Amino acid sequence: MLKNPLLNVYFLKINSIKGAFWAFLLSICFLTSSVFAQESAKSSAPESSKEKEFNATDMIMEHVSDSHEWHLFMHYAIPLPIIVWTKSGLDIFSSSALENGTLYHGHANYKLVDDKLKVVDSEGKILLSENGPFKVLDLSITKNVLALFFSVIVLLLVFISIGHSYKGKANQAPKGLQSVLEPFILFIRDEVAIPNLGKDYIRFMPFLLTLFFFIWVNNIFGLLPFFPGGANLTGNISLTLTLAIITFFITNINAKRDYWAHIFLPPVPWFLYPVMVPVEIIGIFIKPLALTIRLFANITAGHVLVLSLIGLIFIFKSSLVAFAAVPFTIFISLIELLVGFLQAYIFTLLASLYIGTAIAQHHEH
Repeated sequence: MLKNPLLNVYFLKINSIKGAFWAFLLSICFLTSSVFAQESAKSSAPESSKEKEFNATDMIMEHVSDSHEWHLFMHYAIPLPIIVWTKSGLDIFSSSALENGTLYHGHANYKLVDDKLKVVDSEGKILLSENGPFKVLDLSITKNVLALFFSVIVLLLVFISIGHSYKGKANQAPKGLQSVLEPFILFIRDEVAIPNLGKDYIRFMPFLLTLFFFIWVNNIFGLLPFFPGGANLTGNISLTLTLAIITFFITNINAKRDYWAHIFLPPVPWFLYPVMVPVEIIGIFIKPLALTIRLFANITAGHVLVLSLIGLIFIFKSSLVAFAAVPFTIFISLIELLVGFLQAYIFTLLASLYIGTAIAQHHEH
């Protein structure tokens, strides 16, 4: 053991990272083998005395889209609860009741069409009046919703325990999980919050840390091929839009007078105001839109690329293609592990930059 306690902390961190690396590598191997088994079983299962043709698009969309069930392996999946409120009352039932196009009869008739819940008539036809008399509020626990709950629970357990460690071991070298996460916390403080927010960084540190670790943890879970991983939560535009809207409100609610003056009275000749003022106003809304699309597109593209490489094996049905595709899939997946961290960092960095621009006083520009 080294005499310098700080070196001991960093060696512990390195060993933890090595362990995480090998665990992730084994996870990717499991991903390729489980997908092989799943698709092989599908292709070998007879359907009306015919072999079902492999469809790469369906396979990819099945893995990156939200769903009313959580696939485990082969043909095994966990059905999730469907909760629907209509003007006639509340319906709660399992998604297994809608398997194979089956109708469920509650306060309305329900059916899954492309894994989306639809209100139908007694013959299974989608009602065009769905948004009229049959307007429903879908509160179902889908795969992404369940993944969201799980990640929040994990983050609460981890950081509440770390908070207790700091209280009980003040001014002591961090140990265990605390020593692994503390460098990332200090990184966000020293490299993101302080440079962009200045002396006001303490007010926004809880938000920035929550943003960073929430995105990063869900990016990692999205790369794991087994439960509770596999959900493309940060690749869902609804979630990224929600995070961007929260950032939008925090930015504009805390904005100072100089920020609004720059928008409505930009430092340009007065005759350019009819052009510059609308541009500045549009820029307010472009920022959260950029945050939304950047995270959504990068995470989804990574999943699509990995699944496309796996799909090549079943398209060409060649062991040579499989021999080349599997190592390359593992390589791309490891890059995605880095991308998951970078996207969490970039989202947090841009959020702090937007907030810092809004709260800066004139003498701080």
